[in-house]
Amino acid sequence: MMKGALFDMDGTLVDNTPAHMRSFELFCNRYGVRDWREKLSSAFGMGNEDIMRLIMPEEVLREKGFQALAEEKEAIYREIYAPEIEPVAGLVRLLERLREAGIRCAVGSSGCKANVDFVLEKCGIGEFFDTRISGDMVSRCKPDPEIYLAAAAALGLHPDECIVFEDAPAGIESARRAGAGRIVALATTLGIDDLNAVPGFDLAAPDYRWLLGEKVFANLING
Repeated sequence: MMKGALFDMDGTLVDNTPAHMRSFELFCNRYGVRDWREKLSSAFGMGNEDIMRLIMPEEVLREKGFQALAEEKEAIYREIYAPEIEPVAGLVRLLERLREAGIRCAVGSSGCKANVDFVLEKCGIGEFFDTRISGDMVSRCKPDPEIYLAAAAALGLHPDECIVFEDAPAGIESARRAGAGRIVALATTLGIDDLNAVPGFDLAAPDYRWLLGEKVFANLING
């Protein structure tokens, strides 16, 4: 039986890709960056430093620095997303079911701490998570396994005792490399057809409601 559940955040706790895309558009327009959309398509699930390195001109990176640029972009995101934020369908009930089953939960996100705290607070789900690992707490973000290794360790568990919930190829690879016991992929960011082309996960679902049936849930936690 699984003992822990490790949740990615973006696209997994909240279906926030449209909000991030709007914030990237506003942010990049400030710096005259026009080709960001094509470059960003390969960066879902990565940390802000890797994303900034991918989309921003070298001269802007030298002048502003990675941290300042990341903070500027994420402040835009939180401002525009706050009025509409809500958890992915079925998430709250799944978290309740996991707690009833004695399974402890952690967040393992490449996002910054401010964004993790923002999502958990605004969605009213902070009480369900025993620990929060964010991208600014590790030296290497996804697809490196460090985030999920740290999240499992913070729960006092080995990764093979944990279910990981993910939505992006970088995160699925991170969970696989960490040795997760089971990987559930949500078809929020990519859609089910594109998601099925990604290797490394055990089960795909459109949202959490599909996982709440007695038989499916029992199979999920029993490994």
